[in-house]
Amino acid sequence: MIYTEETSDKIAEFLLQIKAIKLEPTNPFVWSSGWKSPIYCDNRISLSHPAIRTYIRQQLVKAIETHFEKPQTIAGVATGGIAHGVLVAQELGVPFVYVRPESKKHGMKNQVEGQLQNKSDVVVVEDLVSTGKSSLAVVDVLRNEGCDVKYMVSIFDYGFEETHILFEKHKVKLISLCDYSHLINKALEMEYIKTDHIELLKEWRNNPANWGKLG
Repeated sequence: MIYTEETSDKIAEFLLQIKAIKLEPTNPFVWSSGWKSPIYCDNRISLSHPAIRTYIRQQLVKAIETHFEKPQTIAGVATGGIAHGVLVAQELGVPFVYVRPESKKHGMKNQVEGQLQNKSDVVVVEDLVSTGKSSLAVVDVLRNEGCDVKYMVSIFDYGFEETHILFEKHKVKLISLCDYSHLINKALEMEYIKTDHIELLKEWRNNPANWGKLG
């Protein structure tokens, strides 16, 4: 679910302008999963653009205030969700922690960095949601620490149907500032892509695991 149409449109425009999102329908990228993809997203680039960084922070906070109860703690997903999570926690005036993909191999062997002083009403901040597996793994880690985690906000969401089914099963409500459909519409409007690329881009979203293998 996106926050608002206006926000989604603006975020798409920003991410395309600064090349945080790149679209290459005829020369696809290869993800770490092995999937071939016509899109590559690196929202960390937005941190280098103060006006865009500020807008993202403001909209993430508004999304939380509009759709969720005020959290007692913000948790960022390492690494992309850390900086944006800190900015959100600062504006809300609440504690911040972040969650590693796995526990450290030395020292205190922490997976959650920071102090979980308030374990109820934790909202997770993500920069990007794709399959949702790594995002929801963070939710599981926090729940195992005794936290009440029902909500997540992200900057961008690919909008895979399977992902949203997975979130429903985990009983986590996801609100994103922008999603794939809005991005493609904005990219066409900005002449970032051609009309004849639209079908290719839709085919990928409908069947990403096999998209590069078809035909």
